Amino acid sequence: MFENDKTEFNEHLVTINRVAKVVKGGRRFGFAAIMIVGDNKGRVGIGTGKAKEVPEAVRKATENAKNKMIRVHLKENRTIHHDIVGRFGAGKVILRTASPGTGIIAGGPMRALFESLGIKDIVAKSTGTSNPHNMLKATFNAFRVSESPKSIASKRSKKLSEINNQKTDS
Repeated sequence: MFENDKTEFNEHLVTINRVAKVVKGGRRFGFAAIMIVGDNKGRVGIGTGKAKEVPEAVRKATENAKNKMIRVHLKENRTIHHDIVGRFGAGKVILRTASPGTGIIAGGPMRALFESLGIKDIVAKSTGTSNPHNMLKATFNAFRVSESPKSIASKRSKKLSEINNQKTDS
């Protein structure tokens, strides 16, 4: 691992869930944590961790998030290129690009994800579930299917200017 991991990434704790296991002498408690790790420049990861103590669960979740980081293409380092719908399980999220000055209009764990990612203007709506696991995984799914105009141009063997002109023509 890198020595400057602590300074390079910012971390958001989304939720901690306490679970109980009933045994002969009473209850044994365990903790499950969800963490978001991002660099505010287009890289973000979500991770989960389970342990008997909260700090250990948070540490495991942070390590898991650093290993699962993905790159998201941002438009002008402030929003996404186009509107996207992401699905995971019963969760469905709708991400819409926004004009400068809009801010982050999102609920629950999606707000922390966008802040860690470095998005400044976005409108997001979660329909279906309010479960943080599924909301975050649906948002990740949306980011995986999103593409930048540059990648679309290379797939179509066209120039970037041709792709941008097609957008304005229609």
